Formats: sequence, structure tokens, C-alpha cells
Amino acid sequence: MIPTFIIFLREGIEASMIVAILLAYLKRIGQSRHFRDVYFGVGAATVLMVLGGVGAYFAIARYSGSNLQTYFETATYVLAAGFLTAMTFWMHQHARTMAAELQARSDQALTRGNRWGLGLLSFQAVAREGLETMVFTLAILFANAHQSAAPVQGRMVMLGGLLGLVIALALAVAMYRLGTRVNLKIFFRVLGVALMLFAAGLLADAMENMQQLGWITVGSHVLWNSSGFLPESSNAGDVVHSLLGYADRPTVLQGVVWLLYVGVSVSVFVVLGRPARGASAHRP
Repeated sequence: MIPTFIIFLREGIEASMIVAILLAYLKRIGQSRHFRDVYFGVGAATVLMVLGGVGAYFAIARYSGSNLQTYFETATYVLAAGFLTAMTFWMHQHARTMAAELQARSDQALTRGNRWGLGLLSFQAVAREGLETMVFTLAILFANAHQSAAPVQGRMVMLGGLLGLVIALALAVAMYRLGTRVNLKIFFRVLGVALMLFAAGLLADAMENMQQLGWITVGSHVLWNSSGFLPESSNAGDVVHSLLGYADRPTVLQGVVWLLYVGVSVSVFVVLGRPARGASAHRP
């Protein structure tokens, strides 16, 4: 529940922030009649995301228990980890200039009289975040599918996503009311670190699958066995696994991959987030 809550919250805020900036700018320049074009793009992307996610889940679920499902799961874990890393660094690089870029593209669409250009802007924003969210959710559902309480876990996963989306939409309304004056730099920095921990866990799960399939034979020695103290299938174990990638019987390869990813990605992210030396001294 917690991972999907944070992922839907983060992705929902990023997508809704873009839409809110578009709507606030259109209202400010007296082009509120184009709101419907933005809404059309959002609606089309949402329908595409839901249909694609449901279709992908049931298509893969048909092969439950087979090696083919494990192949899909492994690919989904790696893809989701890649998306998490890429989107976190992308937002860090574009957060400051996003509003100006969107306003420039909006002006370009309005100048050319291309009403569909505004719809395409909102469609691209929501579709991109929706695709990423779909991949993350599938990865989490697959990870929980092997547990005895999989149906309950599945409902909790979707409940967490729904709560995150509701809060994201509420914040979107606030962003629309306040225009572009909302500073989400700290928010995205904190969630960025949290999502990288999720990504590390997904990569560790992918390594476990690859070892079980026999694709990787090195580093298969089990580091510890804490299944008697904190089984991964328990509620507490599931929470720690979802948040930090905990495993009750991790292999050496899982541990090395987790440590390397967290050490490198979080360090780079924190360093990039620091203000440049002397920046404050040059401020008026």
C-alpha cells in the first residue's frame, strides 16, 4: 500500500502540476475557452493508461506460475527501476524551467491556431506519467502475487494508489489556485530519494528472479535467514520489503546490487541537489 501511495502521489502531482500550470496560464491570458482541449488530452491519456494497464495485467496473469510470467516480472522490475531513476533525475533538471517551457509551447500552439496542440501537451504529460505508474503498479502486483495473502495485498496496493491519486488531485487544485507560485523542490527531493530505495528493491527482486531462472549463477550464497524473525510474507516484512527492498533470505548478488544502486544513485542525486558554490553570494 505504501509504495503505490507514494508512487501515485508523486506521479499524480507531476502530471497534475503540468496540467495546473497550463490551466493557470490560459486563465491568466484570457484563453479559458481552451480548457476543454486540455481536459480532452487528460481524458484520452487516462483511458489509454487504464486500458493498457488492465490489459497487460490479465495478459501476463494467464501465465501464472510459469517461467514466462517470471520473464515478464523480471523485465517489469528492471523497466520500473529504470523509469524511477530517469524520471527522478529528469524532474530535478527541469523543475525550475518547466513553467516557462510550458508557457512557451502554449503560446506557440495558440499563435498557430492549433487547438489540438494544447490537448497534446496535456496528453503527453499524463500519458508519460501514466505509463510509468502502470509499470510500477504491475511490478508491485507481481511482487505481491507470490504471497499467501496476494488478493488482500492486491486490494491494499490499489487502495494506496487511489489515496495517493486523490491527494495529488487535491494538491493540483491548490496549484491551479496559486498559479506557478508553489515550490515543490523539497517535495520532489525527498520523494526522489524514497523512490530510489524502491528502485533498489525492484532491482534486487530482478536479480533474485534471474538467479532462480539460472541466468545468473554467481553470488547465489545466502547472506542471512531472517524468515523466523521477520518473514517477507508477513505484513511487517511486506512493508519493509516494499520500502527498502528487504528480503528474508537475500543472496550476495541481491545485496551487492542493492548497495551499489543506492550508494551511487542517492549520492549523485544529493550532490546535484546542492546549490552551486558562491550562488548565494551572488544573489542580490
